[in-house]
Amino acid sequence: MTFRSLLSLVCLGAGSLCAASTPANALLVLEKEQNTLVIVDPGSLTIVARVPVGHDPHEVAVSDDGKTAYISNYIGGNTIAVVDLVAQKALTPIDLGALRSPHGLEFDGGKLYFTAEGAKVVGSYDPATQKIDWVIGTGQDRTHMVTVSKDLKTIFTSNVSSGTISVIAQQMPASPRGAGAPGRGPFPGGRPGGPPMRGGGPDWEVTNIAVGHGSEGFDLTPDGKELWVANAQDQTISIIDVASRKVVETIPSTRAANRLKITPNGKYVFVSDMNGDDLLVLDAATRKEYKKIALPASSEGLLMAPGGRTAYTTLNTRDAVAVIDLETMKMTGEVKTGRGPDGLAWAARK
Repeated sequence: MTFRSLLSLVCLGAGSLCAASTPANALLVLEKEQNTLVIVDPGSLTIVARVPVGHDPHEVAVSDDGKTAYISNYIGGNTIAVVDLVAQKALTPIDLGALRSPHGLEFDGGKLYFTAEGAKVVGSYDPATQKIDWVIGTGQDRTHMVTVSKDLKTIFTSNVSSGTISVIAQQMPASPRGAGAPGRGPFPGGRPGGPPMRGGGPDWEVTNIAVGHGSEGFDLTPDGKELWVANAQDQTISIIDVASRKVVETIPSTRAANRLKITPNGKYVFVSDMNGDDLLVLDAATRKEYKKIALPASSEGLLMAPGGRTAYTTLNTRDAVAVIDLETMKMTGEVKTGRGPDGLAWAARK
């Protein structure tokens, strides 16, 4: 018997003892129809682990240290699943209580930001205290995706059914007793979710900006000056000037764009198409079509990997994830997953 044959027998008997470890840089893929998080080695394009994550997982975000994944359990749910990426196992989920149908997720500055469509809110969860420490309402329908500015002082969310983007900006009111001491994160000097403290804590201003019907996927330019929004029903893209809080241009899009991502260098805008086999690439400066990348199936979820060399898009009807080379603007490979791949994230362990 060869060594390889013997090793195979040992693995069959030991099960998890022979499971591949999670690489330092990992691609995470959600299988909606199998309620599973897939951990992929992006170097070899092989699946190293599958972890159950609860009913109807849609979006995934990763902690700053790259060791923990958070997954929204969407339709009818009120939990966010938690996965230990190193141990490759599910942890106790986060109970959101009355905040139902969580969807969009982003982890920044030590906090997990989330949307809850059923409550029309954006909130944040602190893993250190294991508590929801801030919630704010948008007053809009289907508060869906979320992203946060680099300074953590502005939060953006799309409201699909209302056709709007909510810009939630931190305001520092004047204090009758002098300015409060500065602090880190989105809540310096104040109690998250509550009124400003006497020391000059923050208040929040919500501005709802009309964009287009079916506004869902969006992305902030690397310099933070523009927000690009895909309006799936209108087949358009709205470009918002962040400083003025106004739509400055509306341009044609794909037939059914539910996701939009900007390359790390800010030069190109990728737009998915759930009704076509091409991935649209726009030139961010000219606002014109730069290229269409041919795919073997329609695209949905989008991810720009750190480093600016690779992008990924889910091919939902093909049960796969396509790899896109950002230099050649061509598909260079794919990973076969389980049924219904959708949400994507990158885990860089520190």
